[in-house]
Amino acid sequence: MRKRRRKIHTLPLKEQIKREPGLFTVYILLRTAVIGMMIAQIFNRDWQNVMLCILSLFLFTIPSFIERNWHIDIPNTLEVIILCFIFAAEILGEIRAFYVKVPGWDTALHTVTGFLSAAVGFSLVDIINRNENTKLYLSPVYVAIGAFCFSMTIGVLWEFFEFAGDMLFDLDSQKDTIVHEIHSVLLNPSGKNIAVSINNITDTTVNGVSLGIDGYLDIGLIDTMKDLFVNLIGATVFSIIGFFYIKGRSSGKFAKRFMPTLMTKKNLPIDEIKEEN
Repeated sequence: MRKRRRKIHTLPLKEQIKREPGLFTVYILLRTAVIGMMIAQIFNRDWQNVMLCILSLFLFTIPSFIERNWHIDIPNTLEVIILCFIFAAEILGEIRAFYVKVPGWDTALHTVTGFLSAAVGFSLVDIINRNENTKLYLSPVYVAIGAFCFSMTIGVLWEFFEFAGDMLFDLDSQKDTIVHEIHSVLLNPSGKNIAVSINNITDTTVNGVSLGIDGYLDIGLIDTMKDLFVNLIGATVFSIIGFFYIKGRSSGKFAKRFMPTLMTKKNLPIDEIKEEN
């Protein structure tokens, strides 16, 4: 019988450091970096960034809150990725402007979101699927489809959130894109439902003033569709991984690193109890 493992968040601080030094180190480094950034923003009197730092510190506590109160074991790999994702999105992306300075930063984060959302969705369906008290059983294909749909739903809801922020608070969450041609039925002088094309756009003028850009300013549509597309890629990748995990559950070590599981009152994941029995 293997030695029973208690999750880091249910142990005293010294025991946490001893058993999970890597995870604890990530917690300390990220929280220290956020606190340092918050102090710098206070001196700069940038209160919006200060609130982003406070939000990041709050989000860091969510994994431990879920484990303590909902009895769900979050794998260390998944937890580290979640913490780094929060730091990359809020601190590096927003405050340090990586969304603008680093090409593909937003695209990479949305791809990771699709992958992790599929992992969470996969776990939710798989937990119900394996519960002896339920009469529902779904084949691996249906579980994979459910995880994929869950991930895409999360992606769509996030785009709704960004759109609401842009409309209500004059933000630019759905980043603009410079294009050099447009096709619109509104430009058709006859009023017919036939798109009129304008090609080779080299300048955009608003109220008689040139915007100084080499093209036309698309207001977020291309960015939104790109985000949903990379979300689809991430969701598809994990759905395929999860499918083969269910087909050969005993050998699916990679998928387990991203899939939360239910815990018993003794803080032992259900998977480990079944393996011991």
